[in-house]
Amino acid sequence: MSPLGAVTLDDLEDDPHQVWHQLRAAGPVVWVEAVNGWVIVEREAAVKAMRDPVTFTVDDPRFSTGQVVGPSMLSTDGATHDRHRAPFVNAFTANALADTIAWCSTEANRLVASIADQGRAELRSSIAAPLAVSTIVRTLGLSGVDDDEVLGWYRTIVAEVEAIIYGGLDKDKSLAANDALAAAVRRTVTDNPAGFLAGAAEDLTTTEVASNVAVIMFGAIETSEGATANALFHLLTHPDQLATVLDDPALVPAAVEESLRLEPAASAVDRYATCDTELGGASIRKGDFVQVSLAAANRDPAVFADPDDFRIDRPNNRLSTTFAYGPHACLGIHLARAETIAAVTAVLRVLRGLRLDHDHSRGPRGLVFRKAAGVSATWHSGS
Repeated sequence: MSPLGAVTLDDLEDDPHQVWHQLRAAGPVVWVEAVNGWVIVEREAAVKAMRDPVTFTVDDPRFSTGQVVGPSMLSTDGATHDRHRAPFVNAFTANALADTIAWCSTEANRLVASIADQGRAELRSSIAAPLAVSTIVRTLGLSGVDDDEVLGWYRTIVAEVEAIIYGGLDKDKSLAANDALAAAVRRTVTDNPAGFLAGAAEDLTTTEVASNVAVIMFGAIETSEGATANALFHLLTHPDQLATVLDDPALVPAAVEESLRLEPAASAVDRYATCDTELGGASIRKGDFVQVSLAAANRDPAVFADPDDFRIDRPNNRLSTTFAYGPHACLGIHLARAETIAAVTAVLRVLRGLRLDHDHSRGPRGLVFRKAAGVSATWHSGS
């Protein structure tokens, strides 16, 4: 890692946790030259900022996702945000998702069964990614698309959002993905006038519906794929914790929750100061970029004992900031948790003697979106 005070984007992509531990000594909110802004590294200040959209807003032309997909519930605040988000809220309650959540278990079992006889596989690409894509396609009810097409749009959106950080946004790529998604939304509204996308189109333009579907799809796939890959990686690299869960499968939700705390798939959320203000002893000026590090907040030693340890018996892991707080709290929190629990449960139940192939695996990595780069595993074939 680079010396303190010379932190680079590469440092943050590789292992931000040690960076945040060092910088936390300077206070809850620190200036980081590499991101050209303030970074919130303690949980209390992080929650306060996320719950105060008047002072710390997403509604700024610099907001990366807004540049890629246009105005949506993710890139607006106040009444405009409420208008964008409201048509989708009811469809993502736990009750509304009950059938989909049950389907997740069936689909996870199917995916795991399809590789069981192989004796080895890379679990992120064979389980985590396809489950995430098929689940959101089913949830949205998009007409005339297949999982591979949706995955292509998603990969483009993720790449373009990350490219903004490095100054490499290619608007032609993002526009093509957005146009294809908007066409799918129009088909869906026409084909299923009783569906929730058609209901959303009563309050929003088709372009606005498409922009919100883009961020839902983007969040659903990124969060769920990452959460599942990370949870499997954490269990397979902690044999004692894995043995505990294998002895008592009812502990899978606790293991998933602890993984979500330890390594959130989306490691940070961006805000912009609307006025001169003070937070955590830092004097923030109007217009300053303020990054809320969910990864740092989740390892705040004032809240989480031994914060870098993976402990499925941690009593307060639900205090994590992984799904954000305030008006931009994750819409798909119930679905994301359910998918990861279903996938981990199926993997541990079916793939006996599961072991990590260390030579072909790599842990969580990424600047904004952090997930295990590879979770290659072996098991007793024919199990």
